[in-house]
Amino acid sequence: MKSQWSFLLILFAAVSVLVSACSSNPPPLEPVSFRIEMSEFAFSPDTIEVRVGQEVTFELINVGLIEHEIMIGRNVMMDHNRPSGYMVDMFESANVEPMVMGGSVIHNDDDHGEAHGGFMVLLEETGDQASMTFTVTEDMVGEWEIGCFLLDGVHYDSGMAGKLIVSP
Repeated sequence: MKSQWSFLLILFAAVSVLVSACSSNPPPLEPVSFRIEMSEFAFSPDTIEVRVGQEVTFELINVGLIEHEIMIGRNVMMDHNRPSGYMVDMFESANVEPMVMGGSVIHNDDDHGEAHGGFMVLLEETGDQASMTFTVTEDMVGEWEIGCFLLDGVHYDSGMAGKLIVSP
């Protein structure tokens, strides 16, 4: 009888340890960095995958001959039948302000001479570089498009678009 109680006590302790181990928070995700080259007319890489909780840094470089920008959103907005940005900006919808070093940061309410919507980083000259860092939130889960809408959408229409996939 005593051995049955001992066995049950050991079994209960083992199950308790297992349950508490499963219910603890997972370890934090390692930060990731992606070098994104902007050229005529592409982003390289054109698909990026990240997870909620990751600190993400985009190292942006203009390797093209003309200026380029990066925007991340959903549902392309049209202005005079030309693509001009996204109706849903990823950063605005998640209430996140990326930390940017270098380049020109432009918000949808800034006057940049073009009808853009959303947060963007502009690299005006060949060789210009910037870094953009943010932490991925639950509000960002899903598939987003990366795009450049300069020259009244000519860059976008010429194929300057990619994907950002955010997993839970």
